[in-house]
Amino acid sequence: MSPAPIALSCGEPSGIGPELAEGAWEALRDSLPFFWIGAPGHLPGRVPHVIVDHPGEAVAASARGLPVLALDMPGPRVPGTPQPAQAAGVVAAIERGVAACQSGEAAALCTLPISKQALAEGCGFAFPGHTEFLAHLGGVPEVVMMLACDALKVVPVTIHIALSDVPAALTPALLEARLRLTHDAMAGFGVPQPRIAVAGLNPHAGEGGRMGHEEMTLITPVLDRLRAEGLDLRGPLPADTMFHAAARARYDVAVCMYHDQALIPVKTLGFDEGVNVTLGLPFVRTSPDHGTAFDIAGKGLANVASTLAALRMARDLSLGRG
Repeated sequence: MSPAPIALSCGEPSGIGPELAEGAWEALRDSLPFFWIGAPGHLPGRVPHVIVDHPGEAVAASARGLPVLALDMPGPRVPGTPQPAQAAGVVAAIERGVAACQSGEAAALCTLPISKQALAEGCGFAFPGHTEFLAHLGGVPEVVMMLACDALKVVPVTIHIALSDVPAALTPALLEARLRLTHDAMAGFGVPQPRIAVAGLNPHAGEGGRMGHEEMTLITPVLDRLRAEGLDLRGPLPADTMFHAAARARYDVAVCMYHDQALIPVKTLGFDEGVNVTLGLPFVRTSPDHGTAFDIAGKGLANVASTLAALRMARDLSLGRG
């Protein structure tokens, strides 16, 4: 029996999502079957597409065109200009992709970029982003965002909050939960006993308390407690020396204290091939590591590399060889 295809949700129609879907099929064809969930009329039409009534039909259809599980959305695609009436359809595409994973019709979910502002304004979307909505749909209390490329895997402990709010948000319970989930999730990448590098919060990891105390009072006690349980944790380490090639060879995944501390190195090392992976869900979810790119939507300039990497990682994780 052929493996189930990957579900690809449409993302924001007025962004580059429809172009990425066509570009991904053009590059992969039936070598990696997936089906796109969205309104057929929103596709640019550069490549053939095949309407499928059931995800299972996508495997055979992939040889003939981009398989499309059609959703009705009002109005045409307007590149660069979100249409509020289409917001509910964007949400429905995510829900349909999750349902396909939960039923076994899809092996994994890959999500194209959404506009949180467009969803909030168009249908009252109350979640901060994709990740929190997927946790809700998956029925899990906590998930973790990982950014991955060939050179680096990194997890931020705190994510979309102001830098000034990070010290108060960084609690022992939060750090411990992120470290445990990261450790457990690395088995899906074929690393059941991962070496985890943990960044300090302050410059030079606090330099013995002269540049901040969080390393001594918060981070180190958590690491020591988890080390006693057998987790392989290195740190807290100065973030400015964690990401050169020799340092990266000494660990399998890095855990950082805040958004930019994590995302700057991974985007520097693999800007076009970065993948967003949600750890802790009861199904595999990946996404290209970029946004809707309203400024280039409809101009034929979208780079499909990150979407290809996300689809390939979704396939590999679903097969247990991430």
